[in-house]
Amino acid sequence: MSAPAAAVPSSRERPARGAEFWVLAVVFTLFVLFLYGPTIAIFVLSFQGPEGGMTFPLRGVSLHWFNKLAEGIGVIDIWAAFRRSLALGTAVMVLTVVLSVAAGLAFRKRLAGGDALFYVTVASLIMPSIVVSLGIGLQFRLIDGALRWLLEAVGASGLAENFSTAMGLFTSALAAHLTWTLPFGLLIMFAIFNRFDRSYEEAARDLGATPRQTFNQIVLPLIAPSIVGVAMFGFTLSWDEIARSAQAIGDLNTLPLELQGLTTTVTTPVIYALGTVTTVVSFLVIGLALAGVAWQQRRSRGTRGGR
Repeated sequence: MSAPAAAVPSSRERPARGAEFWVLAVVFTLFVLFLYGPTIAIFVLSFQGPEGGMTFPLRGVSLHWFNKLAEGIGVIDIWAAFRRSLALGTAVMVLTVVLSVAAGLAFRKRLAGGDALFYVTVASLIMPSIVVSLGIGLQFRLIDGALRWLLEAVGASGLAENFSTAMGLFTSALAAHLTWTLPFGLLIMFAIFNRFDRSYEEAARDLGATPRQTFNQIVLPLIAPSIVGVAMFGFTLSWDEIARSAQAIGDLNTLPLELQGLTTTVTTPVIYALGTVTTVVSFLVIGLALAGVAWQQRRSRGTRGGR
């Protein structure tokens, strides 16, 4: 007679969770509330009725303050600032992706002075943002003086008198934001290329592919999810940047600078409506980035499955 089979525990039976689990669960819940609680509170308060205030309790539910936001906030053209931030964030995103990918490809080979160049680039991450902004602002003031002197030296006194500054959205502000976004892009690309399997490129070259074909058809599809991540970093970091823009933006403010100024003058939930709109834009960019990664992964699986 055979021995009785050992009892197999049911898949539904789970070991009892100890006190440590519940303590960690409570700590994690409190951390999430601390992290996202202010954003949730602003989102809820932005949908108050016309009699709503800056704090709870909620007084009615409506889109009243979003309508007020669409009409404008006093003398500030908030939608012009919105468009400026959107344009600047897009430019920063594109340049961050292009420069990061180019640097990642270049650093695959040993470069003379490459280590020094890398540390100089990444050093901006540990420097106080306001110091970077002040330095860029001072640099462009020196450029302004040099340009005025040059215009006067060539006899263009009228242009020199009308010239105000070279600081602007796509000059000094763009440079200031790149000092913040580019190091992140470089670190991501360096990490990707350090573990990149070069045998794929060697196989493509053995089959007669040119360097451009190898990059477009082999390298680019493999690093596409990382490029999407770099693009997301570039846009979102630029979108809400304040300190590096403060002294390097010129005469026109970006949306975060306008929002910072409004916190001391606006005392209605319209500022919460503005915060909700800017947050939705950030989440929209993140959602598009994740959708792009998912599409690229499905496309890659489909390509492999068709072979």
